[in-house]
Amino acid sequence: MKVLVTGGGGFLGTAICKILIQKDYDVVNFSRNAYPHLSELGIKTVKGDLSDLNSIRIAMKDVEAIFHVAAIAGVWGKYESYYQTNTVGSQNIVSVAKELGIKFLIYTSTPSVVFGKDDINNGDETLEYPTSYLTHYAYTKHLAEKHILSSCDEAFYAVSIRPHLIWGPNDPHILPRLIEKAKVGKLKRVGEGTNLVDIVYVDNAAMAHVLALEKLIVDQSISSNAYFIGQEAPVSLWDFIGKLVALSGEEPIESSISYKKAYFVGSILEQIFSLLGINKPEPPMTRFIATQLAKSHYFSHEKAKKDFGYTPLITIDEGLERTFSKRKENLHLTNLK
Repeated sequence: MKVLVTGGGGFLGTAICKILIQKDYDVVNFSRNAYPHLSELGIKTVKGDLSDLNSIRIAMKDVEAIFHVAAIAGVWGKYESYYQTNTVGSQNIVSVAKELGIKFLIYTSTPSVVFGKDDINNGDETLEYPTSYLTHYAYTKHLAEKHILSSCDEAFYAVSIRPHLIWGPNDPHILPRLIEKAKVGKLKRVGEGTNLVDIVYVDNAAMAHVLALEKLIVDQSISSNAYFIGQEAPVSLWDFIGKLVALSGEEPIESSISYKKAYFVGSILEQIFSLLGINKPEPPMTRFIATQLAKSHYFSHEKAKKDFGYTPLITIDEGLERTFSKRKENLHLTNLK
């Protein structure tokens, strides 16, 4: 089967591509840029933008299934940028897929589409979208997910995968940001430090996508469903962050700030950055960051287990071993240059 992966050169996209190649799929990547590590796997990249219908058509030529992974993530920036890529881009993917008769689509969503301001303890897929969002990212991903799932019919089948806090070797997001703040003494615990959250090792998140496609092909009854994906159990967020900091060789986190104060500071900084028109860098604190760091947000994965057999193959401990072995290897190579 020939499949298209949008954003195949990214962290999660690369992991999905590797699994697909191992399973002998014919894989095409659709991205703005070419990626040497994908070329080495024998994956062709079609360059283009999610706003360009013609380049999407070229990428989808002879494709039978799509993994739509590409998105703009973040907690700050212009609404229009998030909307055009995350929402309109997804609408374009669906439009061209239907035009070309491509039946199967796996969409990479996020649990943030159901996260407002309150704790979520063992939430499931019956959770409704909140009435308001603290980030453009979450809102535009919600719009995209809603459009994709509502577009399903007897000729087009799709599911939405919601992996939570993806991490692993070569993670370009969570670990580098934590370590950067820890190095300069700016990493503070937000809240009481007892909140539980879901995390997911990158290979587990990738496998969930592939399992979902393989089940969707033989059983279209799962179409139009969303699925939460995580590890074997939620973790105490600040214990986990403390472990990441310690394994990186940094000093333990000793300072803290209350959730109420962090949320207030985030609100003020958002107003200042908005008034000054600052899109980069992002504010050091936002309401969303404060809420994510202080509140519990973990989910049941029973639906994914029941519907397409998802279970995390890489445990948290094994994931940490792989992550920091690779990190040490990369640091060694950097020092040799």
